[in-house]
Amino acid sequence: MDRRGFIKGAGTGLVAASAVNAPAVIAQPTRFRLNMVTSWPAALDNLYGTAEYFAERIEAMTDGDVQARTSPGGAEVGALEVYDAVSNGAFECCHTAPYYFIGKNPAHGFFTALPFGMTMEAQNAWMVSGGGQALWDELNAKDNLIAFPGGNTSAQCGGWFNVEVNSPDDLNGLRMRFPGHGGRVMAKAGVNIQQLPGGEVFTAMERGALDAAEWVGPYDDQILGMQDVAQYYYMPSWAEPSAMLGFYFNLDVWNTFPADIQAQIRACCAEANAWMAARYLSRNPVALQELQDQGVEVRYFPDSVLEAFQTGAAEVHDEDMDNADYARIYPEWEAFRDLTRDWDAANSFRYRAFIHR
Repeated sequence: MDRRGFIKGAGTGLVAASAVNAPAVIAQPTRFRLNMVTSWPAALDNLYGTAEYFAERIEAMTDGDVQARTSPGGAEVGALEVYDAVSNGAFECCHTAPYYFIGKNPAHGFFTALPFGMTMEAQNAWMVSGGGQALWDELNAKDNLIAFPGGNTSAQCGGWFNVEVNSPDDLNGLRMRFPGHGGRVMAKAGVNIQQLPGGEVFTAMERGALDAAEWVGPYDDQILGMQDVAQYYYMPSWAEPSAMLGFYFNLDVWNTFPADIQAQIRACCAEANAWMAARYLSRNPVALQELQDQGVEVRYFPDSVLEAFQTGAAEVHDEDMDNADYARIYPEWEAFRDLTRDWDAANSFRYRAFIHR
């Protein structure tokens, strides 16, 4: 049933009676148009595709009352400039990774990934049922924004290298693209970090401007062509055991939406969040096998390297505790992470250990 055409019981009679002596007035539905800028190349059909999925679902769910137009990173605003563009009202909304903006506030990292942090299941649980959304709301309101989980890549990979990494010494002096707090940890290990949007990573590797790069995982990395510019594919991603993205909305614009539109937007964000996760989990295994068939060498970071990363992560954490927002959020994030880790260790981890023995 059309929600705009539904008039309850007694109200119908009143309208009919008044219509006898009054001119006909046809109510026009209010329409909302959203211009959604993103941080993704259009070719990445999981990342940019999630923005497109949201746009399709919100139009269908609202019977066309909300129409969203998406644009890839760089088309209307730089891929790493979308946060400011929505905050200042130049665009209504964006789809991006919160940890791209840790330069503004390190607390943004909690809402994508922290080194040695949460799995995808734990991250989603924290946001939905562990208090994460309320903490994110407080952080974003400072910049006139509100945001909702907008997809998760699940476990990422450690990165593409043109040198072997057999010890922490092998990292010293490397030029690498690596975002978020993980990039800061890499810098502690002597890596020269460069922040580049996804659409520029392949070219930088091809031209020799980078020795290594971390992007997402097999499916997206294969689309970017990383297998053509790097020899070794290292795992696991200690920096991003999962990576949550976000749909951000200008708070002034958000407050103009009626309650039913706000609820439908939230529902579409949740749908898109689940859609992306399912896409990655179904496509990454196939892509990894294809990469290996093409001659890519899959390697694993030795314990000595992971331990060096763990030490660096602790140093980064100590630095960030000087930030009031980070210091306020961290205890709640840590408590939830440890709670879910204990449950995983007692149950799911033992199952996986048996299956993969």
